[in-house]
Amino acid sequence: MENNSNHLAVNRIGFIGNYLPRQCGIATFTTDLCEAIATEYADTTCIALPVNDTKVGYAYPPRVRFELVEKDIESYRRAAYFININNVDLVCLQHEYGIYGGPAGSHILALLRELNTPIVTTLHTVLQEPNPAQHRVLQEIAALSDRVVVMSERGVDFLEEVYGVPRGKIDLIPHGIPDVSFVDPSFHKDLFGVEGKIVLLSFGLLSANKGLETVIAALPAIVAHNPNVVYIVVGATHPHVLRQQGETYRLSLQRLAQELGVAGHVIFYNRFVSLGELIEFISAADIYITPYLNPAQITSGTLAYTLGAGKAIISTPYWYAEEMLADERGMLVPFNDPAALAEQVIDLLENESKRHAMRKRAYLFGRAMIWPQVAHRYMESFKRARAERRSFIPSGFAVKPLDQQPGELPPVKIDHLHRMTDDTGMIQHANFIVPNYSEGYSIDDNARALIVCMHLAELELGNGQSLALASRYLAFINYAFNRENGRFRNFMDYQRNWLEDSGSEDSHGRTLWALGTVLGRSNIPALQSMAGWLFEQTLPAILETTSPRAWAFTLIGIHEYLRRFDGDRRASQIRDELAKRLLALYQQCRSDEWCWYETELSYCNAVLPQAMLMCGQWIPHKTMTEVGLESLGWLADLQRADSASGYFVPIGSNGFYKQGGKQARFDQQPVEAQTMASACLEAYRSTRDKRWRKEAQRAFEWFLGRNDLNLPLYDPTTGGCRDGLHPDRPNENQGAESTLAFIQILLELRLAENPLLDPLLTLETQT
Repeated sequence: MENNSNHLAVNRIGFIGNYLPRQCGIATFTTDLCEAIATEYADTTCIALPVNDTKVGYAYPPRVRFELVEKDIESYRRAAYFININNVDLVCLQHEYGIYGGPAGSHILALLRELNTPIVTTLHTVLQEPNPAQHRVLQEIAALSDRVVVMSERGVDFLEEVYGVPRGKIDLIPHGIPDVSFVDPSFHKDLFGVEGKIVLLSFGLLSANKGLETVIAALPAIVAHNPNVVYIVVGATHPHVLRQQGETYRLSLQRLAQELGVAGHVIFYNRFVSLGELIEFISAADIYITPYLNPAQITSGTLAYTLGAGKAIISTPYWYAEEMLADERGMLVPFNDPAALAEQVIDLLENESKRHAMRKRAYLFGRAMIWPQVAHRYMESFKRARAERRSFIPSGFAVKPLDQQPGELPPVKIDHLHRMTDDTGMIQHANFIVPNYSEGYSIDDNARALIVCMHLAELELGNGQSLALASRYLAFINYAFNRENGRFRNFMDYQRNWLEDSGSEDSHGRTLWALGTVLGRSNIPALQSMAGWLFEQTLPAILETTSPRAWAFTLIGIHEYLRRFDGDRRASQIRDELAKRLLALYQQCRSDEWCWYETELSYCNAVLPQAMLMCGQWIPHKTMTEVGLESLGWLADLQRADSASGYFVPIGSNGFYKQGGKQARFDQQPVEAQTMASACLEAYRSTRDKRWRKEAQRAFEWFLGRNDLNLPLYDPTTGGCRDGLHPDRPNENQGAESTLAFIQILLELRLAENPLLDPLLTLETQT
């Protein structure tokens, strides 16, 4: 019995979220909650794992033990490992979409999935109408959490009705507040030089959604009745807003006050204040105002603080305010209505007994919200989470059989990508790791590199350099376009002379793939505009080609494009035509012994079933899906070693494989492993059959040494990939095609780890 009690004890808690001195409401809440738990439960060790939104981080206190990097998904996995090996009994997560990296903050899922400890998550935002990414992120967070905490009854209802979270899993715990005395506002006014004044107050980090212009617009009417009114706005501009827009919002408020003739009645205190300073400001206020513009706000720390301090409050009717200010604990006015606000302020100032009765009701209501009370409520939730966790491993390590563990992926390293890129674009070949200028450039490699840049941007990798690289590769593609024939050139020498008027059909198709990827995945308007014009000009030429691979490359690009522009009738018509051609080839060539589209297997073979699978899924066309799966399965079996391990053996480029002939074993090319893994990921998206995830992993492991020679092709010291596997050795040159093949599939596998980062999977899930 004693052992069981120890097993359920919460002796060491890890708090994940922002943390002071970072300037934001989540940082304040996480810090206050952590300190409240540490104060009330002296025997409990509390550590913090904050998220940094800047490279330099913050001057954190000793309680901070590990720092996450907002846009680096690897740091989330490292944090999970840190927690698992440091005997943490429970993780308390603060969730807000905007503080974690990835779409809708989905990077946090990489951490939660790896944790072996119980998880209690506090949700600071619960949307009634989330977008698909927000809905999926919150659903998975709730599923991975043992308990979920919200701060309002409406939050409980939304979790149950919108996200399907069982009510029994939800704890309603109020927002914590400091324990302050019920004092006369006049006692603190001299601290700010406003003695004898009537003080209206708003505070918090400034951003345009705060609606402070509504209060300033109401001031002329208020001042006309009460000339000694002063409106104090406390708080710095939100750091993210400051970085992107500067002080535009604050300056607009100052101009408005001047235009309305009330500049002498408005005081801006442009600082992120300490808790002690904040309490003094609140204590000096006669009326506190939250004029927020958006009703969809499930909690507000500023409102909780002022309610608990016993202030007279006027607010717009956002969700949290409606709940907190019910039963005459405050007054509600319509959104963006200066006249209604002025009327309520004047009424409260003229009815002192009404104002003080409101203050008293608010103060008494807030007694249950002071931090010691909230800390006890959280500890009850923590203990409940520990008790409900059925399979907690005290050692900190989850025990899983190998077949249930995903293959570990190496870190993404793009040093060699930079090494192979100059001011013109991607250089084709290398002597060992040194770029070989004599071989010049090709549009094939620049198109591959552009696709890689789109994936780097989606994963928020590359230290923000993906845009600069993408611009360079797209500039090369634009320069390669021959306006006279509507085709792309392919080869350019190092002196920037084109070696042809038209490149190969396959290079044209691959370039359309890259352009479609930019259009479907990039959020940079300038890149989209350039790619869109090129895509429109060069797509019709693909109908004149005869290469099945050119068709397949183009089909993949069209499907990337249609993710965002699915109403484009011409693109859909070209897709349908190419898909029919590819299907017809298969039906002509197929036999029981030869499930393929041609009478020869050569290079980039797996793109053909990949394109078929995409068309089958999205046209939709059942036969195409069946053909895609059959041909890919046949190819997978063909490219499997006879040994028990069954490692991946691609069709060799030294002779390829003609129907009725002998399959070439060497030279094995990286692009074959990449295209095979990509096609298997597409099969997994279409079927959810885990077999295809395993096949993708098998092909990827070829790069890491699970191959005929048991030697790695990927070089982790350079970030490059060797050019192929000979019968006796790897090719030590690390050229563009091989390096890009490795990076592309590594990024695709990382995207597949998180469905919200995989636009193709997200689209399929919605359809």
